[in-house]
Amino acid sequence: MRRLAGLLVVPLLLLSTAACGGDSGSDSAEMKNGAPAITKGAKFGETPTLSKGKGDPPKELKVVTVSEGNGPVLKKGDVAQVNYYGQVWDGKEPFDQSFGKGKPFEVTIGAGMVIKGWDQGLEGKKVGSRLELVIPPDLGYGDKGSGDKIKPNATLVFVVDIVKGTSVPASAKGKEVAQDDKDLPKIGTNTDGKEVSVTVPKDVTPPAKLVSNYVLEGDGPAVKDTDSVVVKFNGKTWKDDKTFESTYATDQTVTWPMDQLSVKGLKEGLTGKKVGSRILLVIPPDQGFGDKETGTIPANSTLVFSLDILAVM
Repeated sequence: MRRLAGLLVVPLLLLSTAACGGDSGSDSAEMKNGAPAITKGAKFGETPTLSKGKGDPPKELKVVTVSEGNGPVLKKGDVAQVNYYGQVWDGKEPFDQSFGKGKPFEVTIGAGMVIKGWDQGLEGKKVGSRLELVIPPDLGYGDKGSGDKIKPNATLVFVVDIVKGTSVPASAKGKEVAQDDKDLPKIGTNTDGKEVSVTVPKDVTPPAKLVSNYVLEGDGPAVKDTDSVVVKFNGKTWKDDKTFESTYATDQTVTWPMDQLSVKGLKEGLTGKKVGSRILLVIPPDQGFGDKETGTIPANSTLVFSLDILAVM
């Protein structure tokens, strides 16, 4: 169900370019290292502005390290918190930015949740770095563009500050807890990062109240309602025992800001549970999607989740 996996994903962010320590005497005042120069706010953490691109933009992804941080290197699957400023190559104003908004944007590296130029440009870079990304159309929004500000076949320029990076394990690995209630679904206990089974009991009436039970109990901090939580899940509907979405199957994580979760049962079921755990959630309709059909989920469905709480931000 894309509604859940993408529930809190901000519409794809375009990130902007930054200038790098000079090395080419042929650069003009408007260009530096083949990319638009930063005209104000050149230091990490400062809100930048960019000059307009000059000449033809590069046809391949260009990544300029404006300043290198001393933090860990981002790898596929890590969750990064970044600030960004985005501008089209031939533009003079940003189409979007997170600087000055009080909260960095969160992105899972290599998960395909943002444009390809971001995934490719951020992987392998150190936390604390400022980057400039020049992203050709085929790694951005292609021939469709995005909204009024990003025209078809636009080259994008981003300045990106990598504020924080969190390494995310492939699976929950807590202490196994007995699943004794025969009237509740049974959840797999494998910890190899692969699909986790969810078996709904046959000919049993689903519970009328929320169920949130440990399957594997971790030893991390308890999830707070102000956290952003990084999870993997397998979600089913009780009535037909069918999966509507599994992020285990695609080996992807999802980051949910708890204060933005619109599914009441998810928020209540996660709050207070320990990081590193796998939990069973059974969400009755009045705490799920109620009488509204959502994607492939029929109206008045009881939802069943196996959910790994991998990290909090």
